[in-house]
Amino acid sequence: MSTLEFTKMHGLGNDFIVINNLQGNLDLKADRIRELSDRHTGIGFDQMLVIDSPSVTEAEFDYRIFNADGGEVEHCGNGARCFARYVSDKGLTQSQSIRVNTTAGLIVLHLLDNGDVTVEVGVPDFTPANIPFNVDEEQKFYSITVNEQELKVGSVAIGNPHVVMQVDNVDTADVQTLGPLLESHPLFPNRVNVGFMQIIDSGNIRLRVFERGVGETRACGTGACAAVAIGHKQGLLDKTVNVTLLGGPLKIVWEDFNSSIEMTGACSTVFEGQTRM
Repeated sequence: MSTLEFTKMHGLGNDFIVINNLQGNLDLKADRIRELSDRHTGIGFDQMLVIDSPSVTEAEFDYRIFNADGGEVEHCGNGARCFARYVSDKGLTQSQSIRVNTTAGLIVLHLLDNGDVTVEVGVPDFTPANIPFNVDEEQKFYSITVNEQELKVGSVAIGNPHVVMQVDNVDTADVQTLGPLLESHPLFPNRVNVGFMQIIDSGNIRLRVFERGVGETRACGTGACAAVAIGHKQGLLDKTVNVTLLGGPLKIVWEDFNSSIEMTGACSTVFEGQTRM
């Protein structure tokens, strides 16, 4: 039986195992990923991050993400910060700005002197067909009926699909009921990540995120970017916003509608380990 070496990391409590697959030996099926993600009988993680050799000349690495349910997804902002710290700490790159290829396209990761990482997440895409979101036309606000409630939401793709609703207080938001209902709503054919946003003022929000294929997590980097992008488009938020998640703070900057949205925050290594493939 072969051995799988991994590094356990987290970004604001959104936790991962990172696997170096530059030799191309990894062959894990969805059921095995689900077993490993179990917090009682496995390692426990929100996502598995896999480092592959680059498939395009513009990138140093390919970056693949698997949710706890075994499904592969397009993007993970907190994971990207951990990815950058991992390849730097392991001596796999000497770059301070690392170009990485994902299934959603190229992203750039910047290592900062204080240990934080800034991720150029990409240009938010509000086109419904690209999210994908089965509505007739793009709007700032949409109405969706869930559990006999009419919810006012915004939606955007930032590598992966997001829907965000404004709430009075994230502490009392019905995340565990509305999260899974919105995640699997028929208007989102590929399912969707669900954000619950409390606006403190135009430069500060609180946020909880129910992630597609995972459930509620301590933090979601692309979810924070989605909330800021939607709030800015709706005229509620500034270009620079401090986002407080359950696991801690992120700084999100979006200079203009045609630029990549940037996320800056911390990441940490927890431990190294081995398990069976």
